[in-house]
Amino acid sequence: MQPVYILSLIIIYFCVLLLIAYFTGKNDSNDTFFKANKKSPWYVVAFGMIGASLSGVTFISVPGWVQSSQFSYMQIVIGYLFGYFVIAYVLIPIYYKIKVTSIYEYLKHRFGPTSHKTGAFFFFISRVLGASFRLFLVASVLQYFIFDAWNVPFEVTVILSILLIWVYTFKGGIKTIVWTDTLQTLFMLIAVVSTIFIILNNLNWSISDLLASSEFEKYSKIIFTDDFNSKKHLVKSFLGGMFIAIAMTGLDQDMMQKNLTCKNTKEAQWNVLSLGFVLILVNFVFLTLGALLFIYAEKMGIKVPVVDGSIKTDLLFPEIALNGNLGSSIGIVFILGLIAAAYSSADSALTSLTTSYCIDFLDIENKEKSKQKAIRKRTHIVISAVLVIVIIIFKYVLEDNVISSVLQVASYTYGPLLGLFAFGIFTKINIKDNLVWAIALISVIVTYILNSYSAQLFNGYIFGYELLIVNGLITFVGLLAIKKTNS
Repeated sequence: MQPVYILSLIIIYFCVLLLIAYFTGKNDSNDTFFKANKKSPWYVVAFGMIGASLSGVTFISVPGWVQSSQFSYMQIVIGYLFGYFVIAYVLIPIYYKIKVTSIYEYLKHRFGPTSHKTGAFFFFISRVLGASFRLFLVASVLQYFIFDAWNVPFEVTVILSILLIWVYTFKGGIKTIVWTDTLQTLFMLIAVVSTIFIILNNLNWSISDLLASSEFEKYSKIIFTDDFNSKKHLVKSFLGGMFIAIAMTGLDQDMMQKNLTCKNTKEAQWNVLSLGFVLILVNFVFLTLGALLFIYAEKMGIKVPVVDGSIKTDLLFPEIALNGNLGSSIGIVFILGLIAAAYSSADSALTSLTTSYCIDFLDIENKEKSKQKAIRKRTHIVISAVLVIVIIIFKYVLEDNVISSVLQVASYTYGPLLGLFAFGIFTKINIKDNLVWAIALISVIVTYILNSYSAQLFNGYIFGYELLIVNGLITFVGLLAIKKTNS
């Protein structure tokens, strides 16, 4: 598929998003930007959150992960579902009861201002890195398949990508995103299903032929219980998935900001629970696509792309879609799916980071009314610039599969949030608020040391995604050490 056709498709797609932004951003008040006036239908939010939960990382990186990890990711996804039950029946009622705009206001309510700022800081770092990982992946694909042909620098590709997001979110904020995410989720799911059927048709296979084939069996193992020391062990993956969902959705302003636009607690709970069940099916479809891509590549002699001397399984899907001689239709649905998946996550990240910084750090609600909107708009621009800088840095430092990197970083940055919220919800102990930042920092450092030397310290044991739980426990115990004593 020629680069000019791909670029034309992207431009048309963004024109549609701008049209949605025009109608949803007519009232560009802070209440609209931060809360969508609390009038979002829960089923619209739930459908849009599928795309936000999956993102461009899932769209490309999960299929590319199948070669090395088979379907072990499903163990994590099943854990997600149980995490969503905790979010629905523990966290959401708390957020609605104290009427927060930023969920980290709970920490101020429970412990004090230092805890509030500490929680918001760890979210800020988490989401900047997470959003940058996702956008880096998309920018890399656009660079590899479009802009390299025109000798456009990677840095320009990144700036253009962020600029487009800023343009359609700077007025309507979360209200715009609730509706654009719905459209983008639809495009993403259509792209995945269409790709599967196009490749199957080329191979003269049906779905049942694929699932019954010996080639598919080579990739489709789900349950891993042989080696408890392995990262892929069932117990570690399930528990890791459960707590990743709690932390990366329930304790994440990006994801919860959409939930908080629902009219009431019950509708927000329906939203979260429906999302948990749907994600099981959707992720299985993504993994099935991954297996099919490797089967097709092997049959057709297509090699996994190599960039700067490193094999990039993340690029196999775009390689087959755009250069696999499957016709223009698969290229069109791939580009639409990629952009939809990536930007449904990135746009909400930009908005939630703006919201958190305004509420948690700038205390915008206590500023002069006449200045609040201008503060929000300046913050929106600054956050956009931060994302550009971090994504460009990733080009020079990132080597691992992107989804693996995202989940690994989450184990460090979301751990203190998990410990803080758990301590606040499940104990009535008061703590020395001014020392909370130190406990959170120590927890991250100790977790990093344990992970780096786990094989030597624990007889060959290697941490998987349960490292997040360990991090949260260390924070929890550390908070016990700074409890206030009755004088």
